[in-house]
Amino acid sequence: MKRFSFFVFIIILFSFTVLAAPQKVAYVINGSLGDQSFYDSGYAGIKQLENDYGVQTRVIECNFDPSLYYPSLLTAANWADVVFVISYGFEEELKTIAAQFPNKVFVNIDTVVEDEQGIISNIDYIEEEGAFMAGVVAGIVTTMTELEGINPQKLIGAVGGDDDIVIRSFVYGYEQGAHYIDPEIEVRTIYVGSWDDPAKGKQAALQLYSQGVDVIFQIASLTGSGVLQAAQEEGKYAIGVDSNQNGLAPGHVITSDLKEVGKSIELVFRDIVDGRYEPGTLYKLGLKAGAIGLAIDEYTYQILPKETVEKILQIQKDVADGKIVVKEYRE
Repeated sequence: MKRFSFFVFIIILFSFTVLAAPQKVAYVINGSLGDQSFYDSGYAGIKQLENDYGVQTRVIECNFDPSLYYPSLLTAANWADVVFVISYGFEEELKTIAAQFPNKVFVNIDTVVEDEQGIISNIDYIEEEGAFMAGVVAGIVTTMTELEGINPQKLIGAVGGDDDIVIRSFVYGYEQGAHYIDPEIEVRTIYVGSWDDPAKGKQAALQLYSQGVDVIFQIASLTGSGVLQAAQEEGKYAIGVDSNQNGLAPGHVITSDLKEVGKSIELVFRDIVDGRYEPGTLYKLGLKAGAIGLAIDEYTYQILPKETVEKILQIQKDVADGKIVVKEYRE
């Protein structure tokens, strides 16, 4: 009888676990998919959840339209068990919706949104570490005058989508990386004020290249695709961001500073399924966690010799191991 009761208990427990497991996952973004960068990286993670856990998923794109922020979040919260959200521009709306649905899971990505109830969890990246490595690459390349398209000036650039704290963090890390290679390197930055306008990105890149810059770090989502195009047309170099963009302009995109949004989503969802998740958690992810880092592939080796790539990878390892300390912009 005791044995029978034990098996009944196990069956009930198993059934409860299955019923309690998240079945629906929403991905709400302030922008839109198709940037081949930040938003698409997150979408890849959402699709992976479908494959790994059999969940239903729904993507809601706000297309940078503030009038859509609140209703999009409300729709997601009504439908989903778990809401992953990139809330640039609608942080207050996120707090309001989370308070209305305290039993749902809300995970904010790439910024920190703190609510009084402690419902919202956040994935916050140590952007400075990945950007530091982009600066290392740019610093090395701008001094390699044997490469076609590299001039004697120690001058590199960056194109940011907007002048906000996240992009400032990128630029801060980028400057540290360049100066780690050579303190005399100058960094020039243009903030274009748009995330979805490749023409503006290209215009900014052409402006920097005309000033003597030979390597540009694009940190502007879809706008940054114009930077890569300009690098190809001008015979110069660029560094991609968030996703692997090396193949978008072969021979001109040296590497990409990966921000593994998708893998971060998978990490948090695994915690939820395994019962380790706690509301209000701050996931602070950097090189050590594998959430950021350089994309090194055949396109990189088309531009740089093997020994140079090995030097770059050793520096990256030293950052991950804590031997090289990168300062954070928001410290």
